[in-house]
Amino acid sequence: MRRPESSYSSSSPRGRTTTPPQRGAAAIAPAIARTAADYTLAHAGRQLRLGPIAFWVTVGSLVIMAAWTMLTATYFAFHDDVLTSLIARQAEMQFAYEDRIAELRAQVDRMSSRQLLDQEQVEHKLDQILRRQTMLEQRANTLNTLPDLGITGAIRSPGRGDRSVTKPAPINDKSSPAGSGRKAAIGNLDSMLTRLTSSLDRVETEQAAALASIESSYDFKARRIRGVLSELGIDAGKSTPSADATGGPFVAARLRSDSSAFERQLHRIGLARANVDQLNRTLANVPVRKPVTGEIDASSGFGMRIDPFLKSPAMHTGLDMRGEPGDPVRASANGMVTFAGWQGGYGKMVEIDHGNGVATRYGHLSSIDTEVGHTIKTSQIIGKVGTTGRSTGPHLHYETRIDGEAVDPQRFLRAGAKLGAVY
Repeated sequence: MRRPESSYSSSSPRGRTTTPPQRGAAAIAPAIARTAADYTLAHAGRQLRLGPIAFWVTVGSLVIMAAWTMLTATYFAFHDDVLTSLIARQAEMQFAYEDRIAELRAQVDRMSSRQLLDQEQVEHKLDQILRRQTMLEQRANTLNTLPDLGITGAIRSPGRGDRSVTKPAPINDKSSPAGSGRKAAIGNLDSMLTRLTSSLDRVETEQAAALASIESSYDFKARRIRGVLSELGIDAGKSTPSADATGGPFVAARLRSDSSAFERQLHRIGLARANVDQLNRTLANVPVRKPVTGEIDASSGFGMRIDPFLKSPAMHTGLDMRGEPGDPVRASANGMVTFAGWQGGYGKMVEIDHGNGVATRYGHLSSIDTEVGHTIKTSQIIGKVGTTGRSTGPHLHYETRIDGEAVDPQRFLRAGAKLGAVY
């Protein structure tokens, strides 16, 4: 079958040129002729004249249609691969985002767990400090009830308004995305808790030192009293009569096996205190105090002397103390009056039994202010200085006796002076 012939020509003012017919792919397209003024399309003897604008619009449309045809063909040829690649890329991006989200959630969970753990640790430390402070306050109250705190200094128990330990607010990390604020807050709390712990350590050390000082003072006092009683020949363990009304069921003092160091130390102080109290009760019945007020002005001591009346050697069984008539005479220890009246050379005399074989006599009194059978306390007035009996002037004849034998009263008075610092 023969294809129709086509020709392409162009006209111009100078002449006409005829292009021979073309075969193959070029023969399918129409012949285009270009003149200076217009374009002429010829096909099968027919001609179509076009202006420049219409020509280029037509050419552009053909180019665009050709490009679109090529793109469409390419798309239909490769659209499966493109879609697969796009879906794979989208899935990869989705998985990456999901992994990132999971990682961020894990970080948030770790931060929340760490925050909760830090807060629990801080609250645990603070709870321990509060319990310790309460314990130290109770110990301080116990120390305040102990006697002789003037030796070691009283420990004041802090009042409710003086408490420096307050519970901090929970840790909040919301204001700091990086957690630096939380770390700073935790650091500040740790520093505060460390300072509080150090302060409580100092208080506990001071309390332990105060207890040790009290225990030491009790031990020193007990040793001093035992030493003095031993010098005077008095058995410190021997019971003495007591005028106080005491009694009650016997309950042995025992220390629990799980007692703390503070409780054990307090138990030792209690034992030392009870021991000192017992020694004090014994010492209260020993005539170590002065029977007159003020300094003693001795006119005649204990032992051998020249008798003031017979002018010959004689044994003086007491200590003469000068005084003014009517000056008070006081008991030098606790005891019971066994004699009150006239007794030969003693004149008006009072004798007091102090127990354990110890007795004192007060002679040459101008008056007697007690009676036989009366219980006497230390420093209680029993009479007044006088010059009754075998006396050359107003003075007090003072005697101390152990098991009926006269001993030098100065021994007891020197012991009282020695005990003055602890008694």
